[in-house]
Amino acid sequence: MSSLEDIRKKLNEIDQNLVELLNKRAELSLEVGKIKAQSDDLVFKPFREREILKKIQQINPGPLPSEHLVAIYREILSSSRRLQRPQVVLFLGPEGTFSHLAALEYLGQSVEFRPKNSIEGIFQGISCGEAELGIIPLENSLQGSVGQSLDLFMRYEVFIQAELYYQISHNLLSLAKDISEIKKVYSHPQALEQCSTWLRLYLPEADLLPEASTAKAAKRVTQEQDAAAIGNYKLASLFNLNILASHIEDLPDNWTRFLIIAARPSDKEGKEKTSLVFTLADKPGALLEALKVFAREGINLKKLESRPLKGEKWKYVFFADVECDLTQEQYKNLIQDLKNYCYFLRVLGSYPKGEYINARF
Repeated sequence: MSSLEDIRKKLNEIDQNLVELLNKRAELSLEVGKIKAQSDDLVFKPFREREILKKIQQINPGPLPSEHLVAIYREILSSSRRLQRPQVVLFLGPEGTFSHLAALEYLGQSVEFRPKNSIEGIFQGISCGEAELGIIPLENSLQGSVGQSLDLFMRYEVFIQAELYYQISHNLLSLAKDISEIKKVYSHPQALEQCSTWLRLYLPEADLLPEASTAKAAKRVTQEQDAAAIGNYKLASLFNLNILASHIEDLPDNWTRFLIIAARPSDKEGKEKTSLVFTLADKPGALLEALKVFAREGINLKKLESRPLKGEKWKYVFFADVECDLTQEQYKNLIQDLKNYCYFLRVLGSYPKGEYINARF
């Protein structure tokens, strides 16, 4: 058997080789950055990054778990983007919200994340050039769509670059060391509702107090010994809190769909879904005729939702997701046919199908 000293020597040699290889990769990333700078191209390439992550999992012989390898490579890709061009990403703050944590998991630590107080602030920041990318919540598997996000696509000309699905899991966080000390529980109203059964069972006498976000709830309980917050387990390390109970949500299969948005459309690589928004004539069969256009081409409709049209009483705007790239030349006639039935039509973006990021520990 090798001695501990021999093993450490081999590890040091491997570390040296890894550092040399990572720097060679970084040199190539810098070259890519120079090429992209000439074309003013977006640094973020979601399809390319997804293919890299798929490939490394396929060639991974173990014993390193694939999820560990993916986490390492997300940071390598994040660093590569940063070398090509510093990147600002806007998120719904404060630090520690599910939007922030999802962005960290997906885009890595080498990004400059900048919080905004509202979803509209993200749209505004992207539109005026404050940041290259923004991340917004679009819908939750339990609560449904985030109406404000849908409405803002009608007001701001931004485009979808990518989507991701982030698992929502709740934990009880506190300065206290035992659940018996808890008299108050703070969290976002949705989080309180999603944990209502557990709270009734284990903290029936505690006051349930709403906060603007799970992150603000966690920050608040740093000042109260008899209080707890409900939120992601990573908030514990962020605010030096104890985890008194894990996975306390009533339904564990809880996911939020997030979108990455930018001020211009994505490139032509790897688009598998398209989102669009349209309004129709107020007459019988208008929606049916529009949907027939997709059926005729054999296109699968993944989402269709109506929202009140702001400033127009009793009129509605439709949001749809379809499983194809409508920006391709082969769908040019389809778009024209669809416009014949619509007062207004805008393609919000074509992008790769989203990854599912498991945030439970």
